[in-house]
Amino acid sequence: MPQSAHDAEARNPVKKIAIAVLLFLSAHSWAADDPNPADYTVTIHVSSVNIAIGGRQDLSVLIDGKKYELLCECAAGTILALGDYKAKLVKDEHKTTYDSIQVYEFLFADKKTSKFEVVGQTE
Repeated sequence: MPQSAHDAEARNPVKKIAIAVLLFLSAHSWAADDPNPADYTVTIHVSSVNIAIGGRQDLSVLIDGKKYELLCECAAGTILALGDYKAKLVKDEHKTTYDSIQVYEFLFADKKTSKFEVVGQTE
């Protein structure tokens, strides 16, 4: 069934709006700000790294003199270099006085970040 010129003109503005919205969203995602190093105030010393089941990184770390085990679902099979990293606590839930869920976000020199969940602690 042939379309009238009026139908084609009526859809044309919709296409233009859709394209404009897609371009805006695309530009907005590319313009995302780099993480602010001043927000990463926690120093985490990585003393040991292992590959856990599933290829995840299992870290032994010191945070404020306390020993923790962190787990990351980072690039499978990669090993993080030992040393000090700047981080920030991005999740800190305490639903009871004895349970907690904590996640740290590490900031690397190239401004990339990775999240590591606290999965163990030692006295």
